Amino acid sequence: MILEGALVYSNLLAMLCIGLTLTYITTSVPNFAQGSFAVFGSYMSLTFLRLFSVHPYQSIPVVFFLGGVLGILVYLLILKPLIKKGASVVILMITTLALDLILLGFIGAYSEFLRNITGKPSAKFIFTPHDFTFNGLSGVLFVSTFLITAILIFLSILLYKTKFGIALRASMEKPFLAEVMGIDVEKMRIFSWFLSGSFAALSGCLLPFRQEIVPATGSIIIVSIFAASIVGGIYSLAGAVVGAYLIGFSETLLTFHLSNLFGVSVLLYSRVISLVILSLTLLLAPRGLTEVKFRWKFFSALRSGSDYTR
Repeated sequence: MILEGALVYSNLLAMLCIGLTLTYITTSVPNFAQGSFAVFGSYMSLTFLRLFSVHPYQSIPVVFFLGGVLGILVYLLILKPLIKKGASVVILMITTLALDLILLGFIGAYSEFLRNITGKPSAKFIFTPHDFTFNGLSGVLFVSTFLITAILIFLSILLYKTKFGIALRASMEKPFLAEVMGIDVEKMRIFSWFLSGSFAALSGCLLPFRQEIVPATGSIIIVSIFAASIVGGIYSLAGAVVGAYLIGFSETLLTFHLSNLFGVSVLLYSRVISLVILSLTLLLAPRGLTEVKFRWKFFSALRSGSDYTR
């Protein structure tokens, strides 16, 4: 049961980390609103369930698209004008922090609006009663594993088997040179923000099957998202996946064992584990685990095949 929860959480965290890394590589924006993007997806899924009786799994395609639209709007209306004016990374980071607070307020107000319409509490909700089981395992385990596998296959084919993907990789590696070669770098950035918002909303659509959702959930999980991305390697998509599973399993399993020793109050401090792992990684491998020169061929191939900054 604990391993099942750890795998589900890691799957969802991987979706969020991939989106965060994509936008950081293409636009150098550390998006602190990534967690709120996920909660946006959670509330959109709740909306379809409450207003139209659409099961959360059935709403996945629409929520995926809406999350992408949110990502594009954030980039075009907020971040792109700042980037054109030469805003520093610090300014962009502060902007996304402000955006996170704005989204928190918007989601909080929307939850009250939804409660008034449906007559059901919306400030706190969970989808566990709507899940199915198969061979004693929860449905979200199969759905989340299928989706993260599909995302990884999609990105592999896109980045390495298509002309658009080659252009996207060129935009990631050398944007100025890509522009000289006639690649529309701006289009690539918009596409990256679409994917980032879509993956986050997709994760948010499934997150209520694992834990209770409140408007501030995004501000809580952002710690784990950044920890996973940095531990794996913020410049590497493969690193985002590696970091997500390392942080996801560490948080879940270590918190479980510590709660058995010191009581359930330990659960409130599960993110401390992520921060400890993050601190150790920054001390020992500042550029993330996928930047370490491992001797094993598997990790060497993983590192060389996923770093788009060189």
